[in-house]
Amino acid sequence: MKLLANPILLRAMIVLFCAAFAFVLGLIFIRQLRKNIAEANDFSATPSPSLETLPLHLYNTVIQQLKQQKHELQVQSQAEQHRARTSENFSQSVLSNLSCGVLVFGANGLVKTANPAAKAILGFASTTGMGPEDIFRGAAVSSAAAVLPDETRDEPVPLAEEIHAVLREDSKRRQAEAEYQTPAGEQRFIAVTVSAVPAVDGTLLGVACLINDLTELEQIRRQQELQGEISAEMALQLRTSLATISGYAQQLANSRDPELALQLASDIAHEAAHLDRSLGGFLTSKQAAQSAAASGSGN
Repeated sequence: MKLLANPILLRAMIVLFCAAFAFVLGLIFIRQLRKNIAEANDFSATPSPSLETLPLHLYNTVIQQLKQQKHELQVQSQAEQHRARTSENFSQSVLSNLSCGVLVFGANGLVKTANPAAKAILGFASTTGMGPEDIFRGAAVSSAAAVLPDETRDEPVPLAEEIHAVLREDSKRRQAEAEYQTPAGEQRFIAVTVSAVPAVDGTLLGVACLINDLTELEQIRRQQELQGEISAEMALQLRTSLATISGYAQQLANSRDPELALQLASDIAHEAAHLDRSLGGFLTSKQAAQSAAASGSGN
């Protein structure tokens, strides 16, 4: 207690205590600082991706994915092109092997497509870019099935007008028959079916014409009509000849004059020979017509 009462000694003890406390704090601070420095060194020694390395890695990944997508798109595009070529080749093959002609007019009224049968029937080497007037050249419709059943025609309608009617009026289908003359001057009888070609949205893309050559059938029909007229005339001649022979036979039966009987017998023989010649020629021509019809239907 006496020592503590001494102010000099008390001051010295306080200074010593403060110095010791400061020393301890210094040691603690130095140790903590060393620890922080060691952790910083360990962290810097660990390799980490830099700002330059990280984007390059991402770029490579993205480029690889884009290349893969490009390859898949190329494969898909090639498959679509192959399917389109296959479909086009199939359509062209079907059109090329059809026995009937097919003409396709665009919305502007000009031919876009024509198969070989259409060119052969119409007598053109090429019809691309031609209009209906250039192809049919005033051929008139002889009979037509119009859109409306009660539609009547007072005057012959050009065949080209049927095509323009479908283009203008958006009619679904028209059927017509007409006598047609090829550029080389050959006469033909054709049947044409004109149909509209609509798009998916309903707009008109053009007109398709289906052409059939009915020349042989028309010739056979006309021959049959002629044979019918000849048959009617022959029936009339036959009845006349039979009536004449019957009259001569009755006169011969009632006659007592030898000279008259001889004359009547001669007239009967003459009429019978004339009838035989007429029937023979008629039967021969009819048989020839039937043979021609059979050969035409066989073709």
